[in-house]
Amino acid sequence: MERLMEIAKRLADVDGVVGVCLGGSRARGTHQPDSDFDLGLYYRTPLDTAALRRLASELTGESVEVTEPGGWGPWVDGGAWLIVDGFRVDWIYRDLDRVHRIWDQCQEGRFELGIQAGHPLGVYSHAYVGEVAVGRVLADPGGELRALQQETRHYPEQLRDALIANARWEVPFTLANARKGAARGDSFYVAGCLFRAVGLLVQGLHAHAGCWVLNEKGAVQAAGQLPAAPADFSARAQALFAMLGTVPDVLSAALDAADALAAEVCERLTS
Repeated sequence: MERLMEIAKRLADVDGVVGVCLGGSRARGTHQPDSDFDLGLYYRTPLDTAALRRLASELTGESVEVTEPGGWGPWVDGGAWLIVDGFRVDWIYRDLDRVHRIWDQCQEGRFELGIQAGHPLGVYSHAYVGEVAVGRVLADPGGELRALQQETRHYPEQLRDALIANARWEVPFTLANARKGAARGDSFYVAGCLFRAVGLLVQGLHAHAGCWVLNEKGAVQAAGQLPAAPADFSARAQALFAMLGTVPDVLSAALDAADALAAEVCERLTS
């Protein structure tokens, strides 16, 4: 951790970097020995990417690709993948003014969903806020990150209500549409609808509990541990995808199971 703090301090000295936050499993304490160290670089433009490249080369002993902002797409933004002292250390850009704007939207019960490679469900905008809320601030010379973290640890009621309402109407709608694909043996379409429906239930359960969802990885398992989840939510949700084939009757059976699970979760979300 001392080495990580040193890196964070040096990053914070780069023009444009406002602060550095440890995220991912390392911040939540759910990491494995070989887990990456995800460092969120919260910045304002202009960001001195040339200085970041020099620092990356110094830390790794080799030339490292460091992107410009937006180099990895509209939501992941940009950064670099490094190997430092034998550990994977990822730098991930976050436009701090954008995070503030999204936080304002969250408090009004508004969110958006963006397409991004590596995120099959899509990136929910409030994940940006969740990263600050559950992260570990390593460098914050002006105190802005810590102040924002203190605010975001309170999950907005308006966002909670919006995500629950979204799950309650969209899940039944999605599963009803999937029936058309099931009748034709279209497992591709049915699987997509099931994935979307389970993802919406996961978002609803987390919102009900006032917990931030950062991405899809491990989200079903985490949702199953929340108070409003049926006792066997995770197992039932995962089993839906093991049932699929190309036979209409089998696809319909999977949708029957999905309807039953969705109805149970949505009923619990009203409490």
